[in-house]
Amino acid sequence: MTGQQLKNSILQMAVQGKLVPQDPNDEPASVLLARIRAEKEQLIKEGKIKKEKNPSIIFRGADNLPYEKIGKNEPVCIADEVPFDIPESWEWIRWGTLSESIQYGYNAPAQENGRIKMVRISDIQDNSVMWETVPYCDIKEGEIDAYLLKPNDILFARTGGTVGKSYLVQEVPEEAIYAGYLIRTRYSNQLCPQYLKYFMESELYWSQLREGTIATAQPNCNGKTLGNMLVPIPPSHEQIRIVEKLNAVMAHVIEYGTIDSRSKHLNNIFPERLKKSILQEAVQGKLVSQDPNDEPAAVLLERIRAEKQKLIAEGKIKKNKHESVIFRRDNSHYEKRGAEEICIDEEIPFDLPENWQWVRFSNIAIFENGDRSSKYPVESDYVSDGVPFFGAKDMGEKYMDFDAVRFIGKEKFKQLGNGKLKDGDLICLLRGSVGKTRIFKETQKYTTGFICAQMLIIRCLSLEMLDYVYTVINAPYYQTMVEAKITGTAVRQLPAKEVANLLIPIPPAAEQKRILKTITSALLPLKTL
Repeated sequence: MTGQQLKNSILQMAVQGKLVPQDPNDEPASVLLARIRAEKEQLIKEGKIKKEKNPSIIFRGADNLPYEKIGKNEPVCIADEVPFDIPESWEWIRWGTLSESIQYGYNAPAQENGRIKMVRISDIQDNSVMWETVPYCDIKEGEIDAYLLKPNDILFARTGGTVGKSYLVQEVPEEAIYAGYLIRTRYSNQLCPQYLKYFMESELYWSQLREGTIATAQPNCNGKTLGNMLVPIPPSHEQIRIVEKLNAVMAHVIEYGTIDSRSKHLNNIFPERLKKSILQEAVQGKLVSQDPNDEPAAVLLERIRAEKQKLIAEGKIKKNKHESVIFRRDNSHYEKRGAEEICIDEEIPFDLPENWQWVRFSNIAIFENGDRSSKYPVESDYVSDGVPFFGAKDMGEKYMDFDAVRFIGKEKFKQLGNGKLKDGDLICLLRGSVGKTRIFKETQKYTTGFICAQMLIIRCLSLEMLDYVYTVINAPYYQTMVEAKITGTAVRQLPAKEVANLLIPIPPAAEQKRILKTITSALLPLKTL
């Protein structure tokens, strides 16, 4: 149950007469309403309020069912309209009958200075008027009294996103009227204003409002709908007891709502936080135990270097003049590029197990930008089917998504240089959501694809390492490093060379498999949360 649901439940109990016990010594509500009717007749006689054309009187018939007499018409049973039974000492009444007046506000432009302050819908926040920001308006002196706000007036928003919201005026620090999109209701001081306000927060009120709201682009409700609402009226003393009880419990309801919202928020973010924690533990060598029988990562990296040299010899990739080699010496990390050798301890984000190795991303992968030449595809090159042409919108949860991808013709594809995909390629976004990386997985129909100019292909030299590398890319430490390399403010950009230079922790091949298996097992329950 949410905080709002709990509040609704308590308010429903209140307006049904189930929140506090009835006292047989209380004066019945029928007597109270008779006095209010007499008071209203006197105000009409004095010309202070207008007479209703067809006043409503609701009463219990001999069969104990509710009946309503409107004007001179014969009484009609309204059992189908009355939503629930109320205690014997309570009475049903229409809001319009209960009210001395239901009046629309004054229409005038808001001004920094003027004759009098004018409260608007926007000035009412969290059930309070922000008096310091209420503007002024000009109004003729003879019209002020009709719109003047007084303590215990209830304001009602009749249009817009806040339609139906109400506000009980408890104090008016300086003379003020109310604007045209508000309705003011005024009633006998024999009624408890806080009880009426709580009624206007109950589901009984809101359900009647929804039925009478005019459904347009700008939802609105009029005084007729408000006046026609059924209101359950308890005896005077019970009204006070209900308000006292509600005032006492609402602080706890608010606290409950805050805790409930916080709990839901934590539940929503927990899976992602746990996932990040697991991935971070994984790349630090803390998720699974090390096995001294595992072939060290250094041996794996030697095989990758040999593979890279073979590709260079075959002319498939270019030789890096400043190939990086990272090693430990005297309990510190050093990097050798060509003849230069420097300590990189300040750059190392965390320590690794003895049989792991730090490497630059460029040591274990080939990096390829998209084609940015004059042959880059334009709108006229798109076809209904052909070679997938991937953009940022085509990055799915883990893999590139084919559902809404654009296509270029095969002949156009042949004309292009860089940016052609192979199975298992990682695709990294260099602009916008920078660093976001997904895997291209070929299908039976599409064995290749092409990346847009804002993307980078990362091709692992060992496909067996693909899933582990993808794990690294999603680990918090990696994302932090990427964030530090971003340039630009209006448009965030990540230089491809900076990606290639990022540090990657490499475990033994056997441990990589154990890590991936453990991650899969650990994250599986999160999919059901």
